[in-house]
Amino acid sequence: MRDQDPRRVAVIMGGWTSEAAVSRVSAAFCAKAARGAGWDAIEVEFDRDIQTRLKEMNPSRVYNALHGQIGEDGSVQGMLNIMGIPYTHSGVVASAVAMNKVISRQLFRTGGIAVPTRLSLREDNGLLMPENYEGDYVIKPINEGSSFGVKIVKAGEPPVSHDQWEVGTQLFAEAFIPGKELTVSVLDGTALGVTEITTDEAFYDFDAKYKAGGSRHILPAEIPKEVETLALDWAEAAYQLLGCRGVARADYRYDDKKNQLYMLEVNTQPGMTATSLVPEQALWRGISGEELVNHLLEIAQCDD
Repeated sequence: MRDQDPRRVAVIMGGWTSEAAVSRVSAAFCAKAARGAGWDAIEVEFDRDIQTRLKEMNPSRVYNALHGQIGEDGSVQGMLNIMGIPYTHSGVVASAVAMNKVISRQLFRTGGIAVPTRLSLREDNGLLMPENYEGDYVIKPINEGSSFGVKIVKAGEPPVSHDQWEVGTQLFAEAFIPGKELTVSVLDGTALGVTEITTDEAFYDFDAKYKAGGSRHILPAEIPKEVETLALDWAEAAYQLLGCRGVARADYRYDDKKNQLYMLEVNTQPGMTATSLVPEQALWRGISGEELVNHLLEIAQCDD
């Protein structure tokens, strides 16, 4: 085991989940920013032997650049708690609850935050469809990120087959909300701003999120002032309800015809790539990428 250097940081990335490739891009951005801020940041590929490698490396803290399951659902957070290595972003409970879109929305409702209507989902000969509902709807995994596995079905279209998802994937359905895609980053409990996301893709899917030119960001969003205020307030409230730490991001749909805002989810491990929303909103508030990453490392901690 190496002697511990107080400036040595393990930037964990990759893994074997659907968002591994994006995680590596986030890690490259964050490791570069950390080095620029004076940290000895070392990128470490996440695998099932990660504990041994962390023990050998003996970092003073971990920058968690993982996305999706394992890295975002409380699993890695619990491991790092046991190992006693301070880490960035939220702890076990906030991560696990936020990752589960069904449970987190139940929590949001208790705080007076509107969420899309959940639909009863049934299967008939391998086809999935909502019961007693005629409008446009969405089927998505309960615990995936980056829009993986999201299927939008328009009214009158044939139902989708269950085999479009991997065996064992937990799914749920909700009413489709037309209108604008909005997002709010929250740093240390304070909302940074509201961005509207537009794309030429069918919706704000994986390619729209991460391909260069896949989406356009309007910051600040061109929405009524009262909607902007509500989006900021709800993002801060959801952050507190979940018990988040560091930075998180709340995603919304805004039905501009009905003037109704709906929260979709809170992402406790938001993307940190060159096209990501959190660094963009932070910079808009005068916080550089180096300053943001440095701050997250400075406040890294284990759960109490």
